[in-house]
Amino acid sequence: MVNKQGRVYNALREGILSGAYGPGYRLVIDRIAEDNGVSTLPVREAIRRLEAEGLVVFRPNVGALVTPADPQQFDESMRLLAVLEGYATAVAAPQLDAAALREIEAANTRMERAVAALDVLGIGNANREFHRLIVAHCGNAPLIALLEDVGRRLDAIRRTVFTHIPYRGTASIDEHRRLIALIREGASARKIEQAAREHKLHTLEAFHQWQIEHGQDGGGERLPAAPPPGGPVAAARPPRRRSGAKQA
Repeated sequence: MVNKQGRVYNALREGILSGAYGPGYRLVIDRIAEDNGVSTLPVREAIRRLEAEGLVVFRPNVGALVTPADPQQFDESMRLLAVLEGYATAVAAPQLDAAALREIEAANTRMERAVAALDVLGIGNANREFHRLIVAHCGNAPLIALLEDVGRRLDAIRRTVFTHIPYRGTASIDEHRRLIALIREGASARKIEQAAREHKLHTLEAFHQWQIEHGQDGGGERLPAAPPPGGPVAAARPPRRRSGAKQA
């Protein structure tokens, strides 16, 4: 059973990620406590958890605010995620058998349904699950923890990108299908890493295009989509593919 602090935390987090509490929204502790029928203590504890995740910041003489949308932070975090997740996907690919691929395809199907329903929170949840199911098989616990940490920081502003460029939802689904096909056919680690990395960078490129169209171009430098010759995957060959990995 979820305690009071957990209940408030869940409600606030969903409100932030769904956009109900937009960037810069002031979280008034007394009001939140009253709305949820609790004392201020569980509210403060919930807000501290959200602050640790990067979803909330404290400002002197103001209090707790939903983390303002920062295009530069999004840019930098997406570049980092592209490199880390590209490598993790390539390493995980040989370990994904038919059952694992069915789970991954099911997550992509849920994302497709969420896009059709214009369910922004559902899109984000399904997309994260799709990638989580893949990288969970990379066998590198510190890398998985780092990916989760970057993902939590991106949660605070990811919704803004989907609001500005909703057409990326459909494009992302198609790119997911291509990635699954590459894994199923046993493509090379380099090819899989490049596809996974480009997938992330396409979202960043779409956001840059939106900035240009709205006169908000940050002039960010583009990251190469493909790893250089002899890059990280070449230096750390993925384990041998298990039997059944190419099954439908």
